[in-house]
Amino acid sequence: MKETEIQQLQKGDVFINLTYLPDDVVSVSSKIHINATPEHVWKTLTDYDNLSSYLPKVIGSHVVERHGNEITLDQTGKTGIFIFEKVVHFRLKIREEFPDSISFEQISGDFLVYQGEWILETSSTIQGTLLSYNAKLKPLFFAPPILVSFVQWQDLPGILKAHKQRAEAV
Repeated sequence: MKETEIQQLQKGDVFINLTYLPDDVVSVSSKIHINATPEHVWKTLTDYDNLSSYLPKVIGSHVVERHGNEITLDQTGKTGIFIFEKVVHFRLKIREEFPDSISFEQISGDFLVYQGEWILETSSTIQGTLLSYNAKLKPLFFAPPILVSFVQWQDLPGILKAHKQRAEAV
């Protein structure tokens, strides 16, 4: 990572990169700096039953099963823009690799493709944690990739900043 990028992240910027993949799948990657240890960030990310209390657009989140580092999670959220907002439901299979990553993949729900990961990194040049979110998305319902990418561009900063605020407050 370049020094200028690290400085921007330390100032509070959120990096977002969107890519269009074949078959109308949208790939998103984003990054934020959190002035907290990876353990505090981890605690925030894995508080699955309480995500709806502080994450924008998350209506409900509930652990269905837990077997070691594998979790089945039901989530309900809002997606879209303006009057085109839609409630979506999905069940995720999550795999935790403490304290480095959390990968997820939809096993049922309102997406044809919904998979990704959270990555927690530290660096000798920056105090705190660099949190990255990478995902591939394609809704089951009609939504052109340009709309899906716009919604990600609009919603991700709020989601990342909510995780940052909560982890820094712990």
